[in-house]
Amino acid sequence: MPKLQHTDWPDRLWVVRHGQSAGNVARDAAELSGAALIDLEHRDADTPLSELGERQAGALATWFGHFHEQERPKHFLSSPFVRARQTCVAIASQLQVDADDIHVDERLREKEFGILDRYTVQGIRAKFPELAEQRALVGKFYFRPPGGESWCDVILRLRSVVEVLRRDHVGDRVVIVAHQVIVNCFRYLLECLDERAILDIDKLADVPNCSVTEYGFGGEHEPDRFSLRRANYVPPELAATAEVTVAADTPAGPK
Repeated sequence: MPKLQHTDWPDRLWVVRHGQSAGNVARDAAELSGAALIDLEHRDADTPLSELGERQAGALATWFGHFHEQERPKHFLSSPFVRARQTCVAIASQLQVDADDIHVDERLREKEFGILDRYTVQGIRAKFPELAEQRALVGKFYFRPPGGESWCDVILRLRSVVEVLRRDHVGDRVVIVAHQVIVNCFRYLLECLDERAILDIDKLADVPNCSVTEYGFGGEHEPDRFSLRRANYVPPELAATAEVTVAADTPAGPK
């Protein structure tokens, strides 16, 4: 794989998946019962953390709180979705950063599912068999449901976020809190992956809630190159104080 050639990057970048959401719980219940639709009280953007998700966010915040002052993140970017913002606020509050200093960026929002929103896998197959067949043929990387996005569409909007990091946050320490597909699409961009490589990563396991994917300088083999330091890292504080969840981060079946 090719490697990033630029040197104008943040000193450290943490890309975090939000804590477990009420939507994750509702989806699991719908799939277990064989229901076609996920029963959600709110629209996806307004779905909050579950009680477990709140504990996960608190545990992750505690992990960041153990950093030495000079190693702590100073800039916070968040998806506008409630569950991501709640997670980001937990981290910022632990570090005595005002919630108003969190930059909410719509480009970090969840992948949009369009007409398939709130349908389970079995619901999609029953109500939209042609779309299920098309997705199986095209593959999840390129498949775009009506009114929704493909992974490529998400990657396109994240390219401009990467440019902002290189323009406005050179040498900074930055936390981004978003969603599972966002984490994997950042990996695609920052690790110079191709379709097969990122889908192989995605196939291995879901991104754990409140896990950390970290980039920066100072690696053992290439200390002068901005590169992956660790992926889907579950801090010990999270493993010790809250159940680690790895459910798919989607309001519909296909990610």
